[in-house]
Amino acid sequence: MAAVSRLLTFVDIAEKHDDDSDARRMSVSARHEAALADGRRVVLLDDRGWSEELRVTAGGDPSRQELRAVAPVVISAHEAVEEIERTARAVVGPDEPFNDRTQAEVEANHWDSLARVLQQEGIEVQAADLRAVPHDVKLSDRVLARLGVPRRDIT
Repeated sequence: MAAVSRLLTFVDIAEKHDDDSDARRMSVSARHEAALADGRRVVLLDDRGWSEELRVTAGGDPSRQELRAVAPVVISAHEAVEEIERTARAVVGPDEPFNDRTQAEVEANHWDSLARVLQQEGIEVQAADLRAVPHDVKLSDRVLARLGVPRRDIT
């Protein structure tokens, strides 16, 4: 029986924004997977993402050309890889408590839900065990290029 060796979240430029010419805005998608010890991967969540937009303040009213010239440099400094990785981990859950639920209840529900996805694929895993698995984040080449960062591999 295959065991879950780690969780992976892949961050890429969101499809509807992949030709976005505004360097001040970046919309990304996050796909959350379980990597199994036998090399297989199981998609846990594929409906997550977020947008970031750089707010520029300037004296007067800068032209679009001036904003595009300065924005890539500022976004590279502003959108550090570590911040995107932190955001990706938060976006795939567990969520913050809502209504009258406690943080513990929301977290338990999240891990139970992911364990059920794996169980439907024939992978027996307990929510508590899944919670303890390492969680890696991989940024796509397109995201790294947008940030001006060299490519990094996660195998």
